[in-house]
Amino acid sequence: MARTTEGSLVHHIKQVKTSKRVFENAFQAVSRMLLSGGIEKVVVNGKTTYDFKIFRQGGKHPVGMFDEINSFVSFVKDAAEGGSSKEMAFVLVGEPGNGKTFLVEELCALYRNFLRRDEWRKYTFRFKGMVELGSYGRIDFIESQTYEDPMILAMNLFDDPNESREYLAKTGGFSDAELQKLYENYRPLGACSGYIWNDIRNYTGGKILDMLARIEVVPVPLNESLGTITGKYPAKDKITSSSVDLLGEESIQRLLHITDTNNPYRFDLRRGALARVAGGGIHFCDEIYKNKKDLVQVYLGVIQNRAIEIDGYRWPIDTLIVATSNNSEFNRFLAEKEEAPIVDRCRICYVSHNTNYLLQQELTGYALGSETKTTINRELLHRDPNLNYAASVTAVLTRLPRSEKLSSIETMKLAAGEVAGEKSIKTLSEVIDTLNQEPDITKRFGQKGLGQRNLGRMVQLLIESSETNEGQCMVAYDIFAAAERVILDYVTDTQDRAKYLEDLKIARNLYRERVMTEMFNAYMDEPQAIRKDVMSYVNMIIGIDAENLGPDRMWKYKDPQSGELRALKIDERYVKSIEERLGLKSQEQRESFRTSIRKIYGQKISIDPEYDFMDNLDLVKAVTDVRLKSDIAGAGSLIGALANRTNEENQKLYDRMVETMLGKLGYCRTCAQKTIEYFCTQEDEA
Repeated sequence: MARTTEGSLVHHIKQVKTSKRVFENAFQAVSRMLLSGGIEKVVVNGKTTYDFKIFRQGGKHPVGMFDEINSFVSFVKDAAEGGSSKEMAFVLVGEPGNGKTFLVEELCALYRNFLRRDEWRKYTFRFKGMVELGSYGRIDFIESQTYEDPMILAMNLFDDPNESREYLAKTGGFSDAELQKLYENYRPLGACSGYIWNDIRNYTGGKILDMLARIEVVPVPLNESLGTITGKYPAKDKITSSSVDLLGEESIQRLLHITDTNNPYRFDLRRGALARVAGGGIHFCDEIYKNKKDLVQVYLGVIQNRAIEIDGYRWPIDTLIVATSNNSEFNRFLAEKEEAPIVDRCRICYVSHNTNYLLQQELTGYALGSETKTTINRELLHRDPNLNYAASVTAVLTRLPRSEKLSSIETMKLAAGEVAGEKSIKTLSEVIDTLNQEPDITKRFGQKGLGQRNLGRMVQLLIESSETNEGQCMVAYDIFAAAERVILDYVTDTQDRAKYLEDLKIARNLYRERVMTEMFNAYMDEPQAIRKDVMSYVNMIIGIDAENLGPDRMWKYKDPQSGELRALKIDERYVKSIEERLGLKSQEQRESFRTSIRKIYGQKISIDPEYDFMDNLDLVKAVTDVRLKSDIAGAGSLIGALANRTNEENQKLYDRMVETMLGKLGYCRTCAQKTIEYFCTQEDEA
């Protein structure tokens, strides 16, 4: 009976039988990992899709990319189930700076962590005592060059496949059904492993116990720096790149030891990137179409045959191949018709920029950095509470294509799942469907715009400016000048540049609206003042026709957020003033608007009790204007009071508002003063 000590092949076979270790291919392992983290249904641009929670863990994780991640999971799952995907590579194509490489690197990091758990760990084998055979010089240990699974060796123990099958059934206790499942992942031994195993068979006279004594099962190393399990091959220039970097080459050192010139072990496969991930790993090729033609041809062979081939020798590999490419390189490659076979072997996934400005705020947070920023003189640098919003809105607006059906702001709000007046999410879906029919990829929804790297440049320009360093604050308004500089310096296409500059004006208008709200909150000495007034209006139009409304116009209702019973006085003058500001003159228009608000309320509150209508910019602006007018005879007079502080009363108002901004709204003295100054100008009035 064969030994079952730790590290023996028999021990490994028995561990697989009892499910303490696993034998599966790369696609099955990645699929298992992706589905283990939990799945949630989400609505993106009016369509239901799935969010895989495994990608949303940790401090810096991928944001958005719902369609792309869904495509990838579907691809891997199909390959794991034996579909056509197992003979293809998955290629992410898109503009620079939209997160393609970041997503793949995150996938690789997740996979390495997943395989660190004992039950999913990958194993390989090595031959020992090779010096005794005589033809290997001083080489005593030889590890499987492609990190073959010990079960692959077990399936190839004997020359006769049936004998190997019988051995597995007898030693491991596998049933016919279990063997059938194991053999779905059968592949022959690689050229060198097969050759060495045959040498051992001849040396031992075919005695299986003596042969197995020369096998040691070891875990596959998971070091990122070694490039095992997950490896990256970046495109190089035409002179330095070579198929050796992928496949390996003949090793002079080994030839000094090996006397048998026919031995395929003379080839050092670990010199190439593919062999190191061949045992159920992920191979990541960055900018695949930038490689020269002969290297792309090598990829074609590897993707199609799933084997490393050198001088007629074959080493089967078990690898998930993921690649990236930018649009221009991909289009150039497509233009060369003779290169069609490689594209045919790839599952192309077009990656768009993030178009949800709420999610963008998380990405902008990455660009701003988690560390505390300092000035040139090492003094703490404050961050304007509106900075993230201003930068996010600027970036997202540039990514939204123009449409006759929707304005830029309506598109932006609908893409974030918010209310956009009378326009529905169905309109956005129609716009996206129409744009996605375009043969030119860059004209599709979200495919063009300022990427994450441009956003990073905007932040760099903001931090290096003298105003930021002198005031010790990253003021939100200054991000627009930085964005303009980035557009002028880095956007080469004239039409794109003109569009982005127009989008910048819209972003300034949105920032202006934000400042109006902030100033009212500061004036009222209450961070949520506008929010409360907006909800007062909503509750008033719901209760205005209530049956239990008394002559004192008091209406009692249950607050969905707190569950408490509340009383509200219906002020019809206040309601009408807001509706006049919204441009609703006739009773029919008012009733229509009220009905739409009630409908939204009914739909949103049941899903999100915290919903507060603050995404309805027109309503927020109308409430702000009415409150400013009723409280201090118009926004103009507040501007006048803040701008002209020659009398004591105006100075007191200014000081009180600054104190509120410092104490309750998260401003510092610099950004508080600059925001008030901006409020007092007529700049960026919509």
